[in-house]
Amino acid sequence: MCENDDFSEFARRAADVSRRQFGALAVGTGMAMMLPPLANAADLKDSDVEIKTADGVADCYFVHPSSGKHPAVLVCPDIFGLRPAFKDMARRLAGSGYAVLVFNPFYRTQKAPTAPEHPNFGDPATRDKLMGMAGKTNADTMVSDAKAFVPWLDSQSAVDKKKKMGVTGYCYGGPFTLRTAAAFPDRIGAGGSFHGGGLVTDKPDSPHLLIPKIKAQYLFAIAENDDQKQPDAKTALKEAFDKAHLKAEIEVYTGTQHGWCPPDAAVYNHDQAEKAWSRQLALFKTALA
Repeated sequence: MCENDDFSEFARRAADVSRRQFGALAVGTGMAMMLPPLANAADLKDSDVEIKTADGVADCYFVHPSSGKHPAVLVCPDIFGLRPAFKDMARRLAGSGYAVLVFNPFYRTQKAPTAPEHPNFGDPATRDKLMGMAGKTNADTMVSDAKAFVPWLDSQSAVDKKKKMGVTGYCYGGPFTLRTAAAFPDRIGAGGSFHGGGLVTDKPDSPHLLIPKIKAQYLFAIAENDDQKQPDAKTALKEAFDKAHLKAEIEVYTGTQHGWCPPDAAVYNHDQAEKAWSRQLALFKTALA
């Protein structure tokens, strides 16, 4: 297995995050109340599904409006994995008219949940377990997974194959979006990276080097403290998208810390997370036509 440079960059950032910042996760109905209600949300149909991949069977969550065909969106969660927070986020997105698949990126190690109920990144055992699972994924496994998930979505009756597909990733999942968009340039029309780690590295397989191969419009919502650690990353992304003549909204979100978007995060920033969510919906409205 090749070295996971995407993960190495994430690990360096995660090591700088304090114990307080990676505090307890809220779960269940209490966590669900943290998400704003969606006006006029469509009636939804959801299910836990299993998808065969080249390396086994991935456990996933699929949700979509109960009738009609809709643009598909593939979601890669952060290092805490598939959990109630991401299922609620998927339901919220589906309520806006999308067929959403969230997968367990660590299915090679175990089924979700892959993090303890109240994970503390400052605890050595928890940290070692999470990083151990993430370390078993790399550029090759990300592409391999995309080659299983994208066709699976296209096989679903709720998915409108005439419309482009979106892909989003959080934290650890940021590089997955670029690798997927490069592997399926004619299928992926929009990508979103939220506090993504390891997007720009000095390695020959850095995700940003794939931008010339993609055709997707993009949103990069960058945490302020990530930008402070790597201020040149946003410039490298902008230059690459400009050279490829692709639209990309690249913004550092003031006052945010790495991991701020999921509503169960100890560093959750409600106002900025809502801004990023609205920008995601605006992107999808234009790019997934």
